[in-house]
Amino acid sequence: MTGKNTRIQREKREVILDAALQVFSENGFRGATLDRIAKVAGLSKPNMLYYFPGKEAIYHTLLNRLLETWLEPLERLSAEGDPHTQIMDYIRAKLEFSRSYPRESRLFANEILNGAPRLLDELGGPLKTMVAEKTQILQGWMDAGKLAPVDPYHLLFAIWATTQHYADFAVQVGAVLGDRDPDPITTASHFLETLFFAGLDPR
Repeated sequence: MTGKNTRIQREKREVILDAALQVFSENGFRGATLDRIAKVAGLSKPNMLYYFPGKEAIYHTLLNRLLETWLEPLERLSAEGDPHTQIMDYIRAKLEFSRSYPRESRLFANEILNGAPRLLDELGGPLKTMVAEKTQILQGWMDAGKLAPVDPYHLLFAIWATTQHYADFAVQVGAVLGDRDPDPITTASHFLETLFFAGLDPR
């Protein structure tokens, strides 16, 4: 599609993307088909292809949106703020992402597990650049004695691993916890604050 989209066209695109997100997150790129996406979207395949030229284009659109959303909380990490507050704000944002966007998180995980063939440029570009900037902030706090000295890259990896777990392994979390914890995201926030700052407290 070219030119300015009408409201109806924008709405149709969103319907297609939402259906594709469901199909891709459940089946991965290889297992997803245009026929299945069209069926979930409630559209004919030719109608869907009016909005996107193919499966690759739909998938790339979803991945690019996801990366923008995924990077936004990290972008807010500021050297001007208090380290404890800044890091916890980031952890809570990542946990809320797991709560609100579990399909997007699983889509990203599937892509990474398959070698990220459609995301390598973005991972080695915008993500790598931003991580380099934010690890300098973390390192600056450590050098100033505001955080215990740890590897700032692995600190971010640990945050990603512990927060995204609640989306990527939601079925396992639910099965293990059962009725014991109706709000594991909030519980996780309190736990992760204790976990991380027991190790990051410079005292």
